[in-house]
Amino acid sequence: MTTLPRGGPVTLEDFEAIRDVDDGHRYELIDGVLIVTPSPVPRHQKVAFRLAQLLDRSRPGEYEVYMAPLDIRLGDDTVLQPDVLVVPNSAVSEERIEGRPLLAVEVLSPSTRTFDLGAKQLRYEQACTPSYWVIDPDEPSLRAWELREHHYVEVAHATGDEVAKLSLPWPIEIIPSHLVDDLR
Repeated sequence: MTTLPRGGPVTLEDFEAIRDVDDGHRYELIDGVLIVTPSPVPRHQKVAFRLAQLLDRSRPGEYEVYMAPLDIRLGDDTVLQPDVLVVPNSAVSEERIEGRPLLAVEVLSPSTRTFDLGAKQLRYEQACTPSYWVIDPDEPSLRAWELREHHYVEVAHATGDEVAKLSLPWPIEIIPSHLVDDLR
């Protein structure tokens, strides 16, 4: 595929045809709109990696922790790649993750901040993803939301050396500065 469809939303079929393009960009589909962002910078990836390690070390055996790039299909018109995600073992197939994650985490960067705090958060909420976290490596901070009666409610906002005590996807404590120490 050399061009995108014109005059309408991008379909899942269109998306599948272009998503494996190796051009240094990241492709996601939100409500039929193709979102193309640059590949993350090393600092962003290091923060995501540290968080994934922390989650993986503390995870109960019935869950798995993954990092982007890994597509999560949240409908016929939405495919996202959270920076870090937690899913039950039963959701993992040979080709993809089936169903919504238990936790989706986005590490903010200048090119993704608006989508991470807007359209992506809304789509995870609409898909009934139980928990959504956003890490801001510049502050450093962690904000966490949990699904309550089909809407996200902020349950934690920790900055620097403050401790975020979270109950989902399992009880865990996170200190935002520990995710970014020595990365400045």
